[in-house]
Amino acid sequence: MTSRKGSEMTIAGAGPAEVDVAIVGAGLAGTTLATVLGRAGRKVALIDPHQTHPDEFRAEKLGTGQSRLFEKLGLDSIVLPLMTAMDDIHVFRLGQLFSRDRRLEHGFSYGALINGLRAALPREVPVTVAKVAEITTGPDKQRLVLNTGAVIEARLVVVATGHSEAVRRAVGVRRIEESKAHSLSIGFDLATPPGECGFQAVTCFGRRAEDRVAYLSVFPIGGVMRGNMFVYRQAGEPWTKAFRKDPQKMLCELMPEIAAQCGNFKIDEPVEVRPIDLTRTEGHRRDGVVFVGDAFCTTCPTPGVGIERVMTDVDQLHSVHIPRWLETPGMAADKISAFYDDPVKVAADENGMRVSYYAREITTATGLEWRIRRLRNNTARQLMIVGRKMRHLGQRRANSVSGEAS
Repeated sequence: MTSRKGSEMTIAGAGPAEVDVAIVGAGLAGTTLATVLGRAGRKVALIDPHQTHPDEFRAEKLGTGQSRLFEKLGLDSIVLPLMTAMDDIHVFRLGQLFSRDRRLEHGFSYGALINGLRAALPREVPVTVAKVAEITTGPDKQRLVLNTGAVIEARLVVVATGHSEAVRRAVGVRRIEESKAHSLSIGFDLATPPGECGFQAVTCFGRRAEDRVAYLSVFPIGGVMRGNMFVYRQAGEPWTKAFRKDPQKMLCELMPEIAAQCGNFKIDEPVEVRPIDLTRTEGHRRDGVVFVGDAFCTTCPTPGVGIERVMTDVDQLHSVHIPRWLETPGMAADKISAFYDDPVKVAADENGMRVSYYAREITTATGLEWRIRRLRNNTARQLMIVGRKMRHLGQRRANSVSGEAS
């Protein structure tokens, strides 16, 4: 199957003409996969239109479980120095302090993370700076013609282009929208530096279903306090326009309980808004090419499982499937299908979709079932808050009595 796409010229980096694996897209999935395959001695071509990954608002916080996936792949020594650690997270629910989570998390800038990963690529795996102008796939060999005129032949092509559609369309694969305009991710910098903020990090959940706010997370990235807010709104609706215009006013009204500790939400930079669609891929079981990460399916960042899903793809490909595929001749669709049917991958993708829908419904749904669920959850949380306050009061009284006795 052959398809051509016109492209403007870019600067081409050095790359092998014949490789085991050609990876199109040097974002998180593509760069990490190229690194671990290169370390394993595979011949790899990594192709991307940009020498330096541009700044963009994407994932900005890494949980403990996700950091273990990087550790499993031997990449923790690369990624963790590019991040800011935090281990004291104040969690607010129902307008009150609910808990202090003593778990290790990391904040990071997505562009800086990708560029740091690229800088640590094995010497044998340079980034070929180009666009794919033509791609021919088949059961034995894959051929990529770049807009620089270079030709790369590979046994396998991995498409890791995220939301970009050019290569997907060239291969003949379609993206199906499961839930269009599912949510919005909102990002901004606070004017208050980390040393002056009342909390090391804070997560504040929305209080009312009608606000359609999942939660706000405020955390450090270097010398900046970063805010990530996840809402179930439309990019063009009046609420979103009002938030862009005066985010400080709206945040203080939505979450007054943490406003003072966060510098009254004075915003230092323009607000970034990223619409989220839930999508899946159709027609992907093809000879010689495999789709990974967001190029395969997209989920909502609100539940915080996106990086786990992407890194699961990388791990399963690197540790299980690509070694098996390269052991025998050919790269037909039946081989490739083993990855899509991998129970570990399937579970990660299905869980990502499931929690994406659940997070929206438990936040905004008005049906009786969901109102009952919210009431049940909030009643249990309120009882936990009251219980904690009573314990603290009892402890203070005990300390007071002990002081008087001494």
